[in-house]
Amino acid sequence: MLTKVNSGVANGPRLSKALSGVIGEAINRRTFFKRTGLTAAGIAAASTVSLVRTKKAQAAVSADAGDVKKVTSVCTHCSVGCGVIAEVKNGVWVGQEADFDSPINLGGHCAKGASVREHAIGERRVKYPMKLEGGKWKRMSWEDAINEVGDRLGKIRESLGPDSVYWLGSAKHNNEQAYLFRKFAAFWGTNNVDHQARICHSTTVAGVANTWGYGAMTNSFNDIHNSKAMFLIGSNPAEAHPVAVQHILKAKEKNNAPLIVCDPRFTRTAAHADEYVRFRSGSDVALIWGIIWHIFKNKWEDTKFIQQRVYGIEDIRTEVAKWTPEETERVTGVPGKQLERVARLMAKNRPGTVVWCMGGTQHTNGNNNTRAYCILQLVLGNMGVSGGGTNIFRGHDNVQGATDMCVLSHSLPGYYGLKTGSWKHWSRVWGVDYDYMLSRFKTKKLMESKGIPVSRWIDGVLIPKDKIDQPENVKGMVFWGHAPNSQTRLPEMKKAMEQLDTMVIIDPYPTVSAVLSDRTDGVYLLPAATQFETYGSVTASNRSLQWRDKIVEPLFESKPDHEIMYLFAKKFGFDAEMFKQIKVNGTEPFIEDITREFNGGMWTIGYTGQSPERIRKHMKYRHTFDKTTLKANGGPCDGETFGLPWPCWGTPEMGHPGTHILYDPSKPVAEGGLNFRARFGVEHEGNNLLAEGSYPVNSEIKDGYPEFTMAMLKKLGWDKDLTAEERAAIEKVAGDKTNWKTDLSGGIQRVAIKHGCSPFGNAKARAKVWTFPDPVPLHREPLYAPDRSLVKDYPTYKDKQAYRLPTMYESIQKNDFSKEFPIILTSGRLVEYEGGGEETRSNPWLAELQQDMFAEINPFDANNANIRADDMIWVHSPEGGKVKVKALITERVGRGVVFMPFHFGGVFQGKDLRSKYPEHADPYVIGESSNTCGTYGYDSVTQMQETKVTLCRIERA
Repeated sequence: MLTKVNSGVANGPRLSKALSGVIGEAINRRTFFKRTGLTAAGIAAASTVSLVRTKKAQAAVSADAGDVKKVTSVCTHCSVGCGVIAEVKNGVWVGQEADFDSPINLGGHCAKGASVREHAIGERRVKYPMKLEGGKWKRMSWEDAINEVGDRLGKIRESLGPDSVYWLGSAKHNNEQAYLFRKFAAFWGTNNVDHQARICHSTTVAGVANTWGYGAMTNSFNDIHNSKAMFLIGSNPAEAHPVAVQHILKAKEKNNAPLIVCDPRFTRTAAHADEYVRFRSGSDVALIWGIIWHIFKNKWEDTKFIQQRVYGIEDIRTEVAKWTPEETERVTGVPGKQLERVARLMAKNRPGTVVWCMGGTQHTNGNNNTRAYCILQLVLGNMGVSGGGTNIFRGHDNVQGATDMCVLSHSLPGYYGLKTGSWKHWSRVWGVDYDYMLSRFKTKKLMESKGIPVSRWIDGVLIPKDKIDQPENVKGMVFWGHAPNSQTRLPEMKKAMEQLDTMVIIDPYPTVSAVLSDRTDGVYLLPAATQFETYGSVTASNRSLQWRDKIVEPLFESKPDHEIMYLFAKKFGFDAEMFKQIKVNGTEPFIEDITREFNGGMWTIGYTGQSPERIRKHMKYRHTFDKTTLKANGGPCDGETFGLPWPCWGTPEMGHPGTHILYDPSKPVAEGGLNFRARFGVEHEGNNLLAEGSYPVNSEIKDGYPEFTMAMLKKLGWDKDLTAEERAAIEKVAGDKTNWKTDLSGGIQRVAIKHGCSPFGNAKARAKVWTFPDPVPLHREPLYAPDRSLVKDYPTYKDKQAYRLPTMYESIQKNDFSKEFPIILTSGRLVEYEGGGEETRSNPWLAELQQDMFAEINPFDANNANIRADDMIWVHSPEGGKVKVKALITERVGRGVVFMPFHFGGVFQGKDLRSKYPEHADPYVIGESSNTCGTYGYDSVTQMQETKVTLCRIERA
């Protein structure tokens, strides 16, 4: 929704006034495009993306500009991984262009990418350390800030224990900083550490990893070029991942591939669809089962693939048989004839890919949704093939990497978990005694128990401590690169913030954390540098690593995140142990040493072969990589896959090329081939779990097999291939019990691959996950259900204790809120803004494009409520929250549905909070946060928050 334009100037004085303080004049659209350097093709990109490769722009530089240098970086917004070329003169970032050599964005940018320079040089940044004192922001020195914050947090740790301080990390950190942050929390002595992945794709990671082994995108954006059909559900890449759309449209053009978009809302992506399926929010499992019902009925399933590579399909058949076209339509609202067309399109156009995003994950039933999507691909045999797979589009630029580094409350880096063996492994990697690490925690039980997830930190503060599985409540909160308005239950969050002893915000821009509460003291705001003012690796959604070079030195008084971590570690007295193997230059840790340290420990997912030198070489020669296969065609990287996507097995010296397509047995493992992981044992209830007659090319074992251990190497007689050094390292760990995940030498992996085998074994994917609350994915109605008749047939779970906290399901769903709140409320993204929006709403070029927070309302509902276009309205939540927003009347949403974007903040329940920001650090655009109306609800496995379906009531303001 763009504000109407009269005489070339946007309605309303807000943005013009805000901008005038920076550029000295009001701004119109012509000036906007001129100053951002957008061409005519770029104007289209400002609303979505230029999907056609335009002519490369020639930078206009003066005759004396001989000292202009170009620096390669990666966009810091979504996780597509678009290349950015910065032009720097005399240490100043003076211009930018899209990277035409990048095989990922091919010279394209969305509106955010086109204006990313402003993110680094923006005047609205936090410029120096501050604290809130008497309701006013007071400037501090870094030394005083570290000492004062350190003293306050140290006092909490000493008096209440390490679990009473919550360390909330970020998907905006690079890999090295994310890894260091998780390590920092371990040395602090807590698992109360998490980041944004908990509230965006934790249900993906859990569901996908428990189906076939790894919880990540299986193919890539580029591999979609080979798709013969594309099935998108809960995904709107035209706005959330705009540059990815060029890869989707290429498949449409090249292969005549049908695009199927399933979404409760007619999105910009749906406008490109050959088949748009509007279904009821929260009924994903029913929709997928309704499609598979037609596949089974017509015998369109891939029987050979299922027999060789899938376990538990008969249980799926039993459940799917219940989802007749009539029942599916009753639950989802989609006619059976349409789902039959969808099933036929997928069955007759193989290989097809399935794409999803947060529309599918952010549900109390999220893990069931993601597993159902996976099962659709297993039934069709679309896994482990080019053009197939599950292409899961992730959010922030390094949310994949930060997740892999396990800035998570339930695992150590590389998804090793929290068991004793996991801690001993990482103690060996870190070069410290296990007993020292144990001493950092209150108890061994707490050391090995899942911490509170970020989705529930509020309850860690507010719930009585006798109901929490840790000694004391959370009293100190560190928001390190996190936007709190991206979380639900903001009225309760405000209360929680006000009950904390200490609140620390570390960010380039002040987030809503700085203004939401009514606190007058005990809040600290520390300026972090942007990713353009530091360097390191970043992992895109397709598992490829790229290296960012530093563009400029940190501006104002900001510091890189890893330097701030070191300063706190030094203050708390564990710097010598934590940085034992990492060189520190003054107070800044050496990034390359951090990369090499995680290379030495993350054997599980293959973050071991991507040395800094190899990643940098890929960036230097990125023009040599094929734009579809991502394979280098000649040159110094010949045969390698761009970005060495994990798993990149073994040591860097082993030279593994990276794995473009997961679980693809058509290639040798040494060349990126794989099979499904043997993660779940060798049998279940007497049934074989290992693959039958399916194995990668050149495998010397022509069948399924378990994961590799030293004992297995000896049994096969392959241990003779180990070097003396490798054998000694294996003996040092656990002798014959040492496995491919804990062998620090990489010898077991190297030998297994030498013989053509996958180190993690060769098993079947499991359609039935017997370790989950619902072994077979079930449809369950949302907690705030719109149709009470369906609650009886498809109830939620019993209340339970999870992640240290009591978690409600049945006790909420038993109440009927549908009469007073008859409209479904859902949320999503805009192309102009990202995440909580503080960075992008502080960008004048993006702020010009979208100035108002709004709610989309169907004309039927608007007319019934006497609401006209552009009216200010109240949206009321069943839990008492309310927001005052502008009405956008549109048929993009169906009857009985309201949509709001979640990027806004700075207004709370009608109250303008602009005056609470530090001077000149308020965003140009503020607005109500949709999550003020976001209600309680968490996934049964991961505690993912429910944002995509609750209830509301609307009325004119």
